[in-house]
Amino acid sequence: MIKLTTATAVAALTLASAVAAETVTITYSDTVPETDPRSQVLKTEFGECLGDGFTFEAYHGATLFAQGTELTAMQRGNLDMGNLAIFDFLNQVPSTSILGTPFLFRDYAHMRAVYDGNVLDAMMAEIEEKAGVKILAFPYIGARHISYKGDKEYMTPADLAGVKLRFPGGEGWQFVGTAMGATPVPVAFTELYTAMQTGAVDGQDNGFPATRSMKIDELITHMGLTSHLIAANEFTISLDKWNSLSADQQATVQGCADKFEAAIDAMTLDQEGTLRGEFEAQGIKVYMPDNAAFRDHVFEVYKNSPYSADWPEGLLEAISAL
Repeated sequence: MIKLTTATAVAALTLASAVAAETVTITYSDTVPETDPRSQVLKTEFGECLGDGFTFEAYHGATLFAQGTELTAMQRGNLDMGNLAIFDFLNQVPSTSILGTPFLFRDYAHMRAVYDGNVLDAMMAEIEEKAGVKILAFPYIGARHISYKGDKEYMTPADLAGVKLRFPGGEGWQFVGTAMGATPVPVAFTELYTAMQTGAVDGQDNGFPATRSMKIDELITHMGLTSHLIAANEFTISLDKWNSLSADQQATVQGCADKFEAAIDAMTLDQEGTLRGEFEAQGIKVYMPDNAAFRDHVFEVYKNSPYSADWPEGLLEAISAL
């Protein structure tokens, strides 16, 4: 009887150890704070979706890695996943600059058609080869608009001359501000409220959801609906981590990433449908600039810059045709 109990205990311990060893830990870093609605969706629609075979460790508010450094951390093996911006790939995969060009996408439906189709297959393969990461999904985080403290409407790029608009750090982001006609100032997302409050910047270029989540609507007086970037993040996993997973585990991770993308899209679209009215009720002037003037100016600036030299031949036309 004692021998049987001992053997059973040993077997149970061995089984428990084997199960623990098979559990996959995924470490994730994000710039948005833990209180952001997107972080809750990440927890429920991705982290919990993974199931018992995974341990999902999410760090928010750029507490683990600073904004813009997540890709390097993944390449060095210090991070498994991150929610990146397309400009994070610019130095290693210059062709990706096309996806950060303002007014590339007409609207949400156009953006989704591009990312859900096969027009970017060659670029995704290039990212995997050169950057060593795999993009699992492109969650939509909202159309980006100009919003600021001031007493007038900025209708054209000329109106933005000398206006200090916050953009994330990095040459790709800063060039967006330049092409729009503004004076771009690099400020981390987590430091944006203070920068607006102190006057270090006059405004920013986030959309309704991010403006609300960071409480910037407490500070701005105007929002011009430029929709210059139909913004999606790149929900990314290191290729080393991906390749270490079994086929079944990869299917689980990809399926949960798709679920996360769909949930973020739905939440963002809902927020965009309701927040405009709330902003206007707060006294914020929401208006429509001359976006044709902005679009023409932006494409002229990009056409005469080094960025367009790296665009894959025919890709702009293929995207526009969708």
